[in-house]
Amino acid sequence: MTQHRYKFIGCEVIYREACLLAATCENQVDVEFLRKGLHDLETADMRARVQKAIDAVEDDDRQYEAILLGYARCNDGVVGLKARSLPLVIPRAHDCITLFFGSREAYAEYFESHPGTYYRTTGWTERDLTTDQYAQPAYRQQGVVARMGLAESYEKLVEQYGEDNAEFIQQMMGDWTKHYNRCCYLEMGVGDETSLIDRARQEAEEKGWEFEKRPGDWSLLKKLFAGRWDDDFVIVQPGQQLKACNDHRVLEAE
Repeated sequence: MTQHRYKFIGCEVIYREACLLAATCENQVDVEFLRKGLHDLETADMRARVQKAIDAVEDDDRQYEAILLGYARCNDGVVGLKARSLPLVIPRAHDCITLFFGSREAYAEYFESHPGTYYRTTGWTERDLTTDQYAQPAYRQQGVVARMGLAESYEKLVEQYGEDNAEFIQQMMGDWTKHYNRCCYLEMGVGDETSLIDRARQEAEEKGWEFEKRPGDWSLLKKLFAGRWDDDFVIVQPGQQLKACNDHRVLEAE
């Protein structure tokens, strides 16, 4: 069996899953994570941050064969990413929840039959910037959502805009929960997830949502790390860049 050497750059929302795969897959994969929430930034800002991480690999002397991207189309922040001297490999997926369902088809089927679902996983629960006590306030305020006032407390809004305006802002923009009526926790089996599942269940109860726990599917992530890149992936060759496709392909190279 030939062992390949890859560099993985991904969102920390799949931190635990990616680390486990790097430790157990047949290839040698060095992992790097960028902070969760880049998809909340302006599209150009997200693209610039991911591209910077990609370009930094060019200065590494460890002879990588490809760069694996642990991202989906995500606010189009990956559209326009360029492959320099190394190929880029990315799943064809609209958002990262696809990575936990194992395929575009499985996620689409669940999404269509369960509208109004908010998803939780290890990373989506542990690394939620709106509640993470370790997240720097300055980082939490960078995103589009934060700049709209969605990440501020009612008290902070009152302090900044006055009581009447604060109430209006919360009513018009802050109640994102009204779009959801259920919470689904995708259990990937990365260690004991009991406490994370309990947190998701409690969140659902507090918001009056239905709660479901279902097993996740490793298929897509395993293929990414193993180098089995079929039609579920886009391979961006050196000199090419990623483009968006508004059909089943989701992403393509040009």
